Amino acid sequence: MHRPLQVLTSEPLLGVNFWSRVGGPRMWTRYDPAVVAKELQVLADHGLTVTRSFFFWPDAMPTPDRLDEDVMARFADFLDQHTAQGLQTIPTLIVGHMSGENWDPSWRGGRDLYSDVWLVGRQAWFAEQVARRFAGHPAVSGWLLSNEMPLYGGRGTVETVSSWAQLVVAGLRAGGATQPVSIGDGAWTIELSGVESGFRLAELGPLQDWIGPHVYPMGDDQVRQHWRAAYTCELAQVAGKPVVLEEFGASSDFVSDENVGHWYRQLMHTSLLAGSTGWVGWNNTDFDDLFDEPPYSHHPFELHFGVTDVHGQPKASLREMAAFRRILDAIDLPRCVREDSQVGLVLTSHADTAYQFTDERERRVAFGAVEQAYLGLRSADLPPALIRQSDPTAAGGIPDGARLYVLPSLKQLTAPGWRRLEQLAAAGATVYVSYCDGGSDNQRGPWYAGVDRIFGIRHELRYGLVDRVDGPSVRFTVTQDFGGLRTGDSLEFAVGGNEHLRAYLPVQAVDAEVLAVDPNGRPALLRRAVGDGGIVFCAYPLEAMAAATPHVNPDSTGRLYAALAALAGVTPGVRVDDPRVFVDALRHADGDRFVWLINAVGEPVTAVPVRADGTPAGLRDLTTGHEVAEADLEPYGVRVLRDPSR
Repeated sequence: MHRPLQVLTSEPLLGVNFWSRVGGPRMWTRYDPAVVAKELQVLADHGLTVTRSFFFWPDAMPTPDRLDEDVMARFADFLDQHTAQGLQTIPTLIVGHMSGENWDPSWRGGRDLYSDVWLVGRQAWFAEQVARRFAGHPAVSGWLLSNEMPLYGGRGTVETVSSWAQLVVAGLRAGGATQPVSIGDGAWTIELSGVESGFRLAELGPLQDWIGPHVYPMGDDQVRQHWRAAYTCELAQVAGKPVVLEEFGASSDFVSDENVGHWYRQLMHTSLLAGSTGWVGWNNTDFDDLFDEPPYSHHPFELHFGVTDVHGQPKASLREMAAFRRILDAIDLPRCVREDSQVGLVLTSHADTAYQFTDERERRVAFGAVEQAYLGLRSADLPPALIRQSDPTAAGGIPDGARLYVLPSLKQLTAPGWRRLEQLAAAGATVYVSYCDGGSDNQRGPWYAGVDRIFGIRHELRYGLVDRVDGPSVRFTVTQDFGGLRTGDSLEFAVGGNEHLRAYLPVQAVDAEVLAVDPNGRPALLRRAVGDGGIVFCAYPLEAMAAATPHVNPDSTGRLYAALAALAGVTPGVRVDDPRVFVDALRHADGDRFVWLINAVGEPVTAVPVRADGTPAGLRDLTTGHEVAEADLEPYGVRVLRDPSR
């Protein structure tokens, strides 16, 4: 199954969001060209190629029909300085939100940003006028309509938000802008979070040339934390456009310099392997001198997101960006593609579609379970292709092309989707489904199109009640050999979540064989043969419970998925027999492969890459060309090796 990797421009975008340390959001009224020149030079010296710049709307447009000429002149100088340093910038137009505060032009008068016809017209006029002045400048590489508009304009309807975006883009184009354009909303849409905001990629995708997630996760598991941006990039592929991580970063008040380096390193490499081809960190500099001004006076941690300190000295984050740039150059990213996958990870349409009378809480559970399965598959060196059941192009929303389909902790799937799973199994695929009641009391139970028949079981549910999973973990004991697991082997899984989620499905086997049992001897994992393939059912919501458990990764789902993959005839091209090391690859147009070894944990690990048959992989160092039989990985370290074409 195809896994997209689309480059927006002739070279990858690598840069930072830019406010000068003189002024921050008010830099255009306090512009110091000498300071700006030094700030840009530091970025260029570290291999960065782009900034994301901002028109602070109240300063740039002081009246409904006038631009501030001083601001425009300073922005023109700013563009010239980019050209002098070999940099480009992406101007952001409607900037009324920044770093924890909203600012309005004095003339807005409380009008709605999306639905008030006059105000939308003024925004489109602003876009047109700015484009007329600057669209021809060589430093402008693209345009953004806004900065995190859901925080400034609030929720809208899909119709008003889409119309707003269409009209502002039309203003840009009328002003002569030919460069790529995106919305700047942070990709905070139902397709990425399950939360309806009025911003929907299915509607906005055709209007924009890239999708730009803003990712600032807070979590309780280090692996989830480092891979959250990657998972977000996978989800962002829904629009069929290049993905650029438009904002990410961390305040030095939240994280040590050493650990922010780990964060940047892991985020950039993992998101590249998840389909991102652009990275724009937040932000270029610290702002210590602005401590008494909003937003920094009331959000003081926002003072220290810079990749340089207030004196222009690089932090670990900028050094990691420079190292990442060297890798991008060495692999010649624009001529690379992601390798296809034989594993399909299915996100139910109930998670990203606003069906009537569905529960937003259950959408969150579904997204968390799929994320946990994504990490489990990667710990087994089985990077999956993400399948959205909401895609209307495939029967039942689930296309052909995979040998293993994974539907983790599933409560809801459409009725055509259930029929489709049986069709795929009959054609030779292995389909894995784990049970979940949704984690809420909303029609609590499996919304399946015939649970007994589909899985070859007889369930023993009691109406309105759950069969609770007690204790901190549950152990599965294998009862017959399958996929590399042997009779008597045991797998331990975390138990977590609320009183609804910690529940299993009591079943008896009818037309299915029992592969593993729980500590009470009850069937926990069963397989029903269907045509040339089969459907494997897990009676426990392993992934959803793990997603609700702190510090759980890497967990035993990796071993389970590896066994299911072997059962399905799927083998990694290169693997490491250590669940702490995640392996993936990009393929270059000349036939070579570049193989990533990513240490997911905070301790040194020695990785031994081997082929599917267990023989040495024969990978080579990017610089020296020497064969690397063992790779020593520092805590959270990343090693990229060449797999020469044969």
